[in-house]
Formats: sequence, structure tokens, C-alpha cells
Amino acid sequence: MRTFGVVVCDQDMAIVLGTPEVDELTEAVGVLRDWQNDGSPMQLHPGDVGWFWRFGAEATAAAVRTWTRDGQILAFGLLDGPELLRMTIAPGAQQDEDLARHLVEDITEPSRGVLPDGRGNVEAPMGALVQDLLSEVGWHTDEPWTPLHRDLTKPVEDPGVRIDVIGPERAHLQAALVQASFDKSSFTAERWHAMASGSPYADARCLIAYDGQDNAVATVTVWSAGAGKPGLLEPMGVHRDHRGHGHGKAITIAAAAALQELGSSSAIVCTPSSNVGAVATYRAAGFQARPEVRDKYRPVGATS
Repeated sequence: MRTFGVVVCDQDMAIVLGTPEVDELTEAVGVLRDWQNDGSPMQLHPGDVGWFWRFGAEATAAAVRTWTRDGQILAFGLLDGPELLRMTIAPGAQQDEDLARHLVEDITEPSRGVLPDGRGNVEAPMGALVQDLLSEVGWHTDEPWTPLHRDLTKPVEDPGVRIDVIGPERAHLQAALVQASFDKSSFTAERWHAMASGSPYADARCLIAYDGQDNAVATVTVWSAGAGKPGLLEPMGVHRDHRGHGHGKAITIAAAAALQELGSSSAIVCTPSSNVGAVATYRAAGFQARPEVRDKYRPVGATS
């Protein structure tokens, strides 16, 4: 574990900010898995780390930040871009004032190696004390996102289209479909193989939906966090030439079925509230919207 700084808290125990070595990633992600439960607000999921793994194990390790006390991870962050920290906090520590104050210090001080100076965004569980403390130091509330949830304790209907599970020999097919679904996507077959080499992918599946003319029209990757825990859809996309025909609904239903087979208790996804089409697609596939969530952000030119 590489450490960026040590802060001594009131209980005479040190809170240590660090990033794991590559061979420590699996253990760190295991802690993140343990924190997942259906009663929690939308939070960072092992699948988010798994999807980032497409950039390789070394890049993933370099993007992870952990905060530990007495050797126990209390907060886990993923630098999902140079200005965005996606983080979550252990269920029993979200109101820990000492931890929250040190999180804010590390987030707002560029020399700590978390976020650079200037514009920065932090995604943290709604209701966690760190949200309030960031507001106190001048951070603003960003645009709303809508989390959506589908209970998997009940049967999942047939999606009504042909669905294939994609393995290594057909990675290029999913890569091409992701590129056709997302503008400026950098996903390639090589990045698929890098993603699939990561430990989170052991409980993941890549799916492709086909239309009646055997065209590949939609894709999704689903990530289980283990039996009895919520599973994540990340990403889900529909080919730009085949939109408006219900393919997003079909692949989303297939995603729910795949997660159910993997033992997930529910399927979750989060999308910008402004993307009304995506919200409608997930609702049509049996997902229910939960209260909106918002990042905190530091405007350009602001100082903490």
C-alpha cells in the first residue's frame, strides 16, 4: 500500500490515505463488496471498479484511494477521471465526524494526491456527513442523477429477443457495439480483455441483444457483488442506428435475468435525471426510481 498522508485522529489512531498495489486490489475490492446492501443509498459498486479495469490493473490501482484506521478500510474512492472522485464509506462510519473531516481535508488539499486544484466533483452517499462538510467549505450541489432499482426476488420475464453472452473470442463484437452506442467511446477488444482479467469480472457477464434480422442492436455488462447483494448494470447502450424499437428495454430485462442467475438480490443502475429517455427505458424494464442523488463540486477558481 502506497500512502499519501497520515492524520492522527482524536482517538489516537491514525487515519491513513493510500492507494493499493496491484496485488492488493482484489482484497480492497472485496471490502467494497461487503458494503453493498439493498438498504443503502446508491453508492460506489465493485462493478464500477470492474468497468474501470478496462484501462488495465496498474491504472486501476493508481486510481483507487482508501482511508484506513488501524488497518481497517473505512472509505474507498475511485478517481474516475482527473476531476471526479467517486467514493463510498463503510456503513457504520458514514456519520463518523473525525473520518469525514479528514476526508474533506484530503479531498480539498491538492498535495494529498486525491483531486487537483480547481474544478472537482465528489460522488458520495447521500446522507453521509462528508456531504454536509463539503457544503460548509463552499462546495456546490451538482445536477441530479436518478438511481433505479429492480427487485430480483421475483421471476424476470423473457426479454423477447435473442440474447448472447459474450466471451473472449467475441470481445470485438461487444467493443464495436459499445463504440456504436456511445459517442467518443474508447472501448476496444483489447480493453475488453483487460476488463475481463480483473477480479470483479469473475462475477460479471457481457450480453448482446439481436433484432429479428440478426443485427446486434444493444449491449450491457452486469456486475454481481455476490449472492444476496445488489448487482450493477454498467454500461448499457443501444446502437445509434437501431434506437426507438424497444431494444434498450429488452437488453435491460436480460441484464436483470443475468444478475438473478448470478444470485443478486436486486439490479441497480444510475443515470442523469436529464436523460429522460434512459430513465424511461429502465422504468419500462421494471426498474423503480429512487430519490435523486447529487455530486458535490468545487467551481473553477474556488478555494477550499
